[in-house]
Amino acid sequence: MNALPWTIYLSFAGAVVALAAGARSAANARIVALVTALAGFGASLYAAAHFVPSQGLQDIVKVPWIPELNLGINYHLAADGISLTLLVLTGLAATAGVLFSWNIEERAGEFFALYLALIGGVYGVFLSADAFVLFVFYEIAIVPKYFLIANWGSTNREYGAMKLVLYSFAGSALVLAGLLWAYAAGGGKSFALGDLAAAATHFSHAQQLGMFGLVFLGFAVLAGMFPFHTWAPTGHVAAPTAASMLLAGVVMKLGAYGCLRVAMPLFPVGFEFWQSTITCLAVAGILYAGFVALVQEDFKFVIGYSSVSHMGFVILGLAAANSQAVSGAVLQMFSHGVIAGLLFAVVGRMVYERTHTRKLSDLRALPLHRLMPFAALTFVLAGLASMGMPGFSGFPAELTILIGTWKYSPLAATFAAGGILVAAAFTLRVIQVSFFGSTESGATPPAASHGHASGHAEPYAPITWPERAGALLLIAATVYVGLKPDILLSWITPALQSPLMHAVLKGGTP
Repeated sequence: MNALPWTIYLSFAGAVVALAAGARSAANARIVALVTALAGFGASLYAAAHFVPSQGLQDIVKVPWIPELNLGINYHLAADGISLTLLVLTGLAATAGVLFSWNIEERAGEFFALYLALIGGVYGVFLSADAFVLFVFYEIAIVPKYFLIANWGSTNREYGAMKLVLYSFAGSALVLAGLLWAYAAGGGKSFALGDLAAAATHFSHAQQLGMFGLVFLGFAVLAGMFPFHTWAPTGHVAAPTAASMLLAGVVMKLGAYGCLRVAMPLFPVGFEFWQSTITCLAVAGILYAGFVALVQEDFKFVIGYSSVSHMGFVILGLAAANSQAVSGAVLQMFSHGVIAGLLFAVVGRMVYERTHTRKLSDLRALPLHRLMPFAALTFVLAGLASMGMPGFSGFPAELTILIGTWKYSPLAATFAAGGILVAAAFTLRVIQVSFFGSTESGATPPAASHGHASGHAEPYAPITWPERAGALLLIAATVYVGLKPDILLSWITPALQSPLMHAVLKGGTP
């Protein structure tokens, strides 16, 4: 476990080195970024190999921070099976994101510096056991997103970046207000999560309702909970490929993690009051985003709304509040992080960068299954995983959530299961239209203007080795967890038996 803090330190150090290396050449910046991402991923895997599951957070670092002010703030890092699962996901997504950004030439040093700074903030959130430190890392993770999208994005990038950051900062303002309220009401002695939870047991019913509402809603905005989800598809579409992968893969998980780690255990009375409302919003998000994805004509918007729909299953699992549903929600965080990252990589890097179009009507005119067979195969596999097919990580995750939700509300589980059918519909549609459509009479492929006099388009640039390596890495992860979900559940389940979660969860072990 002592290797885990190095995920933070290496990421921030790598950001500085990448910035300096980029002044010489883009290739140097890429190499620094890849080595840094691999080092962080390796540190998380090393910790996982030596991890002994326990019922509670295992302290790693705890030293006073700003002791002169006597605010009870400690630089307190700790981990359990939940945070370890998400740390491994972060390392995996970070490494794949660098591989899919191997084509970045313009201001590559700045790009990878911001990228690694974002990763360092994400690692920090998943390791923080002090609410104030968690909030600081949370803010660090938000800021680089704006510059990555505004400078290296595509469609409406300034609008997408600003909308994403405004929603994120609005959510974080609610979180800060709720935490400060709880800190002051608890006597202003400590920001430690355990201390705040102990103090919250003495809060009035009205205080619990208000504090939970502020903190949960603030985090849920970043998790893409309906109806506060509209920033997500816009941000996904505007972002460069690596930023889309991180946004869907790990940044949205910060919101869900905050709901689970902070809002629910600190204010269980408030959670119980709002539980049915959260359940309804989760189901609404699953179905609404799924139906919107079904009618989209922009390839990336389909994946963006798909991401919102699948995050709805995470919120639903948390709302069901039994250990089976919540363990499924954490498993879904990992699964969705891998699958969504792979989908965005195919759409943004493999397809859009070569065809220069995301319109399904244009892609229908291209036999992409022949022009880009590797991209087609990768997307089909990722699509099957997204649909929850057995053999991929989405299947045990969504199945576990639905079984746990059935114990809490059979009606909610029934409607949520309908969302899986909708997901199958829009996934099969986009596979057929984008990769296996046939050229209609008179249709001119978008790349034809670059072709020969005969009118036939020149072959697209071949899929590069970094793209192949990134795709195979993510496919291997979703298949491995799909066949052996117990590797993660054996970490997650004991963590749900901790004293912090005891007041929230019901229904025993899965």
